[in-house]
Amino acid sequence: MDFDAIVIGSGFGGAVSACRLAESGARTLVLERGRRWDKTNYPLHSGKWLWDQNDPVARNGWLDLRVFRHMAVAQGAAVGGGSHIYANVSAVPPRETFDAGWPPEITWDALAPHYSTVGRVMNVQTVPDGQWTERMKLMKEAADAIGAGDRFKKLELAVSFDPGFHYGLEDPMNLRHSRRFVNAQGVEQGTCVHLANCDIGCDADAKNTLDRNYLALAEEKRADIRELHLVNVVAREGTGYRVYFDDISGGSRRPGSATAERVIVAAGSLGSTELLLKCRDVARTLPNISSFLGRNWSSNGDFLTPAWHDDRRPEPSIGPTISSAIDFLDRSDDGQSYWIEDGGFPNVLESWIRDGEASHAKIAALLRVLRRALAHGPTDHVMPWFAQGVDAADGRLSLRRRWWLFGRHQLTLSWQIAKSQKLIEAIVATHRNLAVAAGGSPMVPFTWTRLKYLITPHPLGGCNMGTGPENGVVDHLGRVFGYPGLHVLDGAIVPEAVGVNPSRTIAALAERAMAEIARAG
Repeated sequence: MDFDAIVIGSGFGGAVSACRLAESGARTLVLERGRRWDKTNYPLHSGKWLWDQNDPVARNGWLDLRVFRHMAVAQGAAVGGGSHIYANVSAVPPRETFDAGWPPEITWDALAPHYSTVGRVMNVQTVPDGQWTERMKLMKEAADAIGAGDRFKKLELAVSFDPGFHYGLEDPMNLRHSRRFVNAQGVEQGTCVHLANCDIGCDADAKNTLDRNYLALAEEKRADIRELHLVNVVAREGTGYRVYFDDISGGSRRPGSATAERVIVAAGSLGSTELLLKCRDVARTLPNISSFLGRNWSSNGDFLTPAWHDDRRPEPSIGPTISSAIDFLDRSDDGQSYWIEDGGFPNVLESWIRDGEASHAKIAALLRVLRRALAHGPTDHVMPWFAQGVDAADGRLSLRRRWWLFGRHQLTLSWQIAKSQKLIEAIVATHRNLAVAAGGSPMVPFTWTRLKYLITPHPLGGCNMGTGPENGVVDHLGRVFGYPGLHVLDGAIVPEAVGVNPSRTIAALAERAMAEIARAG
């Protein structure tokens, strides 16, 4: 075999897997479809914004936006996966999350030490008390006003802060105030100066993306991480597997392959599910994968409601993208489990909202909602209210030809809102109450009120954990039923919505799986 292990993808599941495999001495290859990003080529500087799944050679940018009939899904394309585009939140869900729908081995207590490990490796911190953003202050005031002040809390973020930073500094968001340091993994970074560019690339190097910790550790142990490598098929070969890929790093497709005894599929909820569907139903290299593949997909209840303030400036383009939450995860609101977060966006987004175009009708409709929010004046008067919640997790991913019996197979998502509508309506009602309590005017997107259309950056499921192939694709360690040595370790294996930002849970599941696999030899 060429390698002991091949990891497909380098997000929260893949980065953890690659790190622990390399540390164990395994010859490890990581195949990542996206490119390496840093402040020399972030989209703001290079213009490489979008990834095009239909033409990745020409367009291999930062964000992969998939638009389905009833749902749009935003994903990262990078060495470090979604850690580059997410809002830094490293959340541990409540204990009750694992009471139902998970294999019996997966409990909060079983994951607790791994949650701690992820937090330590990613150096998670809360916003220092002297650095509260205007949005955090508004959040706390609104929570107090509706009688939910005890539910407000600062969130742990994968961001490096300098306790000495404050808004009273001269030109506080200037990079000269960012303190340089070398992190625990030997990578030079800087501290946060509240640039609000978390989702498009932090020029201060304050965002603790996976390439600065887990992947750095993997490379230190000689893992081979290859950017711009698109995996097409995984096939059984001898006692292991052959992974077929296209290398697009040179501006064209160059086919190649590599073999390993162990393969970790970690391409994300959509990517991992699509790959296994192709292997089972198109290439037929893995024909015995469970018929449960593609089922129980979840959007994790994501929702956004912008609000306008005439006489107040929430300043969404200053500070970390998300910093705090108001916690209704206890199901005290008519049995629904969710939390509300303060939202932000970079300044560059304003010009796109005002003047940009969208190729998809549903995204164009959302763009019109945001333009309406900005029609009153500058963006610093807008408060974006975010949320995640526990939806019904009843979506289904499948492959269909583009033109009935002809054309390339494409991933499709079947999603019905009926069983999740009560959750979204509870979120919308709370968004309205909080916005009004803070003196704002909420503008619920008509993409929801009229179309019942949603957008999520937190897709989960598709290769769900189960106790057997009759109710899952993998077991509690991510091992694919019927295929020894083949694993899925990413958001695709999460069988239920977690109701909070899921990155830390995905990483903790991978930490646990790697520890158990190492222990078993």
